[in-house]
Amino acid sequence: MSEGEAEPPAEPAPDEPEPDEVESAEPITSGPDDDGDLVDDGTPVLPYGSWPTPVTSELVVKASVGLGGVALDGDAVWWSEARPEEGGRIQLVRWRAGETADALPNGVNARTAVHEYGGGAWWVRDGRLWFTDWKDQRLYTLDAAAGPAGVAPVPLTPEPEVPRGNRWADGDVSADGRWLVVVREHHPPGGGPVDVVNELVVVDNTGEQPPRVLVSGPDFVSDPRISPDGNQLCWLQWQHPDMPWDGTELCVAALRWSEVGPGISHPEVVAGHPTASGIGESIFQPRWAPDGSLWFISDRTEWWNLYRWSPGTSGLGGAGSIEPMVELEGEIGLPQWVFGQSRYDFLEDGHVVFAYRKDGVDHLAVRNDDGTIDDVELPYTTFGSIQADGKQVVFVAASATAEMAVVRVRLRFRLDHGAGVLGAPELLRPPRDLGLEPEWFSIPEPISFPTSGGRTAYGLYYPPANPTVSAPADELPPLLVLIHGGPTSAARPMLQIETQYWTSRGIAVVDVNYGGSTGYGRPFRDQLRGQWGIVDLDDCEAAAHHLADDRQVDPDRLLITGGSAGGYTTLAVLAFRDTFAAGASHYGVADLEALAKDTHKFESRYLDSLIGPYPADRDVYVERSPIHHVEGFDRPLAVFQGLEDEVVPPNQSEMIVDALRARGVPVAYLAFEGEQHGFRQAANIRRALDGELSFYSQVFGFALPADEGIEPLTVENL
Repeated sequence: MSEGEAEPPAEPAPDEPEPDEVESAEPITSGPDDDGDLVDDGTPVLPYGSWPTPVTSELVVKASVGLGGVALDGDAVWWSEARPEEGGRIQLVRWRAGETADALPNGVNARTAVHEYGGGAWWVRDGRLWFTDWKDQRLYTLDAAAGPAGVAPVPLTPEPEVPRGNRWADGDVSADGRWLVVVREHHPPGGGPVDVVNELVVVDNTGEQPPRVLVSGPDFVSDPRISPDGNQLCWLQWQHPDMPWDGTELCVAALRWSEVGPGISHPEVVAGHPTASGIGESIFQPRWAPDGSLWFISDRTEWWNLYRWSPGTSGLGGAGSIEPMVELEGEIGLPQWVFGQSRYDFLEDGHVVFAYRKDGVDHLAVRNDDGTIDDVELPYTTFGSIQADGKQVVFVAASATAEMAVVRVRLRFRLDHGAGVLGAPELLRPPRDLGLEPEWFSIPEPISFPTSGGRTAYGLYYPPANPTVSAPADELPPLLVLIHGGPTSAARPMLQIETQYWTSRGIAVVDVNYGGSTGYGRPFRDQLRGQWGIVDLDDCEAAAHHLADDRQVDPDRLLITGGSAGGYTTLAVLAFRDTFAAGASHYGVADLEALAKDTHKFESRYLDSLIGPYPADRDVYVERSPIHHVEGFDRPLAVFQGLEDEVVPPNQSEMIVDALRARGVPVAYLAFEGEQHGFRQAANIRRALDGELSFYSQVFGFALPADEGIEPLTVENL
């Protein structure tokens, strides 16, 4: 129940202005409540919600890319780009000496379906690339120097028994480049989620030996990593009903080599044993250091901090030792929804660079060889995919006024001044030029507010921002409450044009970090255990009431929207509470019992911790499922759904829509062919975004700017 993506906007008609041209155009002043008044600065007074803006749905997706994992290979830097204008496919890009080049031929999509959410679909070493192709989920290799016009990718794995039946992710390569250790997810013919097998498999890069299982038995495995000397292998494993942020085990085994590839002996769980309270330890991103010690992130002290394991004097089988390397009240780790995330790496001379999140904002820091910590001052609030080499570190980052970019910085280490940046950050892949002045961007304000049970919840508040319009003096803006997916995800303090789409029109936004969200420590994350459908509802209501009581938003025009798990919260709060005037669910869960019975393996036991074991606690599932309480719906609802969604199947949305139709509640339904869990095609992203705006405009009666050509969403029973 994580978050999704998008396809390309159509090119504007010849007489349609480009987004940067719209900015300087005369504001549209037509609207049902417009009296044509001007304030002292000459800007027109227009009702909230009707403000003209260059931040259109076209701008949201036009030339936008989702930047993913970064890899360093000699003097080359690699990263992935999700391109809406190419149907959302993942292209791999190589940067060298200031020049960038696409690596994959047209139509090839480096994306894996393992766990449905993927990640870790590619890796590179010594100029050779390995990746999983979305179309057939087979593993391929490619000479990176050949480029997209060169030799076609070569398949390394055989055709499975059923199409896409073997899915590959998160691999590592032996020092000689011949052997890969890879996560394989096997879907047998005619099998369901209970029949899916996840294991570690050895793949021969020469094709001489068939793939061979190395580790099998655990419900899930990830992060296979070969030690620098080639003598050890580490990996993570976990069992149902745990999710990886609940409890994982870090395993280490000796590697033995033969003509058929590596084998393992003396496997040992070195970290992640259950605690005395029965609560597991969440281990994240194991990584071998150059000296042969094994570093990893753990929440054993309630925060995802950094630790080091060293074998005992007798090697594997000895006691070994674990020592803390970075301890702070901040989160270095992240929930492992996808493979291949990186939050730290090793620099030269014993220094380690890492990202951590505190009070909802990311920071970059260096652990010096003497154990001291220096924050690195950079103009970013979100960091991802930390990769380092010598004194350089490359990562993906964003700020409140700039979208994601691939950034390289060079660090200096001085005893008298600590670690710091040497020179200005270098943008290897700059954020796109939106053609907008900073006044168009609403800067998020971190907020905290009281909520049920004496708890405190958090969020990012975005007030309306538009330099060309003034608001009526006697009016407060509507508020759109954003509920993130996950539900262990978190609001991200970075420029997201989708949010500015709303704020530039005069609609305030609050992105809520309810109990269960990541970034505030394990106890805060565990607030949702057994309480999904209660704590999240309480906290999103508390955020809305907090801002309304503070006279920042209109208490009669409170809206709520979310996707996946956020869609469930949207549906549930409309079914069980009366705070919100309307809402929009994007591929949200309507029937918890149906989700428990009919979802993919990775999340098939997730509700055990969020709700309770099924079917033992079936009554709780029914009690908290919006589909069983349609009598509580009396507020307008818009529903958006992908028809190929295997995480939240379409029947979830269709059941709730049919029920509201029958009851005469205002409802709109928009389904998209070819979309999975989250929208990737630009045309569909635009239609969903504009459709949601059209829905709210009909509910509240404000006009839409005529020149955007927004197609009205059909709202039944309104």
